[in-house]
Parts: sequence; structure tokens; C-alpha cells
Amino acid sequence: MVKVSPIDAPCGAVITGIDLSSKLSDEAVVDIRQAWLQNHVLVFPKQVLNPADLARFTLSFGHFGDDPFFDPIEEHNHVAAIRRDAKEKTPLFAENWHTDWSFQVKPPIGTCLYGIKIPPVGGDTLFANQHKAFDELLPLLKSKIEHLTAVHSAASAYSPEGIYSDELKQNSGRSMDIKVSDEARRTQTHPLIRPHTETGRLAIYSTAGYIQRFEELEIDESKQLLNELYQYQGSPQFVYRHKWQANMLVMWDNRSVLHKATGGYDGYDRLLHRTTISQFD
Repeated sequence: MVKVSPIDAPCGAVITGIDLSSKLSDEAVVDIRQAWLQNHVLVFPKQVLNPADLARFTLSFGHFGDDPFFDPIEEHNHVAAIRRDAKEKTPLFAENWHTDWSFQVKPPIGTCLYGIKIPPVGGDTLFANQHKAFDELLPLLKSKIEHLTAVHSAASAYSPEGIYSDELKQNSGRSMDIKVSDEARRTQTHPLIRPHTETGRLAIYSTAGYIQRFEELEIDESKQLLNELYQYQGSPQFVYRHKWQANMLVMWDNRSVLHKATGGYDGYDRLLHRTTISQFD
């Protein structure tokens, strides 16, 4: 029986009483989905999963998402490795607030991340509740942003000139299989304030980084507003700090939260497997 234990934080719940290495019952899928929509981040501890198990779990909640800038692992073409080796000196991957692949026409509604090699220190993942961030906007700021259209792009990260470019000396020796491409320069618009596609609840969608500018504003004004929002969206009152364990699966709702990586584990290997979830048609 699925047991849901909300975490004392702005988002998050621990799910126990279920074995994810077996096919989920229809009832379990409904219970997990309801908990996901209510808590935005779900933590499943003590789950021994292989890539096929992770893939099967993912498909219980949608289609596989399109991951354009990661090469998959050999065992499964929809599972990617989030990896950092003990001796690696490259800049930390995904250390800024973001929503996964918000530059796509249909961004993934969710992401699953499964811990395999987890350092004894550091490596926490932070999640920021963007429903709560929207609800607590001051009236003046809300009036400035509620009708804006954001222009998203992966250029600053995954283009040949982006921060993960092979041409940059700082990326020499990176253990992750990241693919840079001219395709990253494409842009896609989304409303900055979006209703959740299942609950209808409003949230601030994505943030500076993937958001390049706003259609309605000049570049300088866009940058100033994006910087202001970035600081606000990651304010402590919206953040749950997740501490990893091996054999732990975390599933989050990209329509509801931002997330970011943290370091602090130099000298230790870290390996997680990742899938993304695209909404059922």
C-alpha cells in the first residue's frame, strides 16, 4: 500500500510501502500521481532498480521525454547518466536554477533521477516551489510579469559557444556525455505565468538561463527583470533541500518546481540515472 509522508518543507513527500522494481498496479499509479500533483517532489527510498525498471516506472506517468543534448547509457536509449568522477575538475553540471528542457515546444512534465553512487557528503539537489513563489508575489511585481511571454533557448548551455562546449578548456575531462549542437540556438516561447496542465494552478515557469528575454520588453529591461526574478524564485522560503542516498529515486514536476545541483563532494564518484516524462497525448 502506498504511504505518503509529506516533508516539512515548501514541497516534497516521501513514498514508502511500494516496490518499484515490479510493475505498478493501476491503483498505485493513481495514488503516486495524486501525491506528485500535491507535493511536486516525490522521494522513493530503498528501491533497487535497473535501467529497465526506471524506464517502466517513467512510462507509468507519461511518454519518454526527448533529451536532445545527452547521450543515453548503453543499456537503455531513454536513460541518461548524470555522472561526475572523483578526480574531475570541470565546472559543476546544472548548478543554476532551471526547469528541464523548457526551450522545447512540449517540455517534459517531469523528471526521474535515481541514485547509484552517492558521495557521503555534498551533492544535495535543491527544489524551489514556483506555485508558492507565484502566490507570494508582491502586487507590483505580479502586475509586471503576469502577462509576459518568455523566449527560451538552450544556446547559453548547449550551443558550440555554450558553457558545456568542448572548445572550452574548463570542460576537458568531463565524464558526462553531453552533446553540443547548433540546434541549441533555436528559440521557443511560453507564457511566464502558466497554469499547471493537470491541476490548473498557476506557477512561474522556468527562469533566467533558459529564458533569454521577454517578447514584450527590450533586452536590457528583460535582463534586469530576469535577474530580479531569479533571486526571488530561489528564495529560502520556497526551497526544499534534498539529501541523497544510494537506491533512492526522486521524481519531480517540472511544471511546479525549479531545481539545481550543488557540489561539495570533490574526491568522490557520483552517478545517477535520469529519465524525463512527456505528458500523455
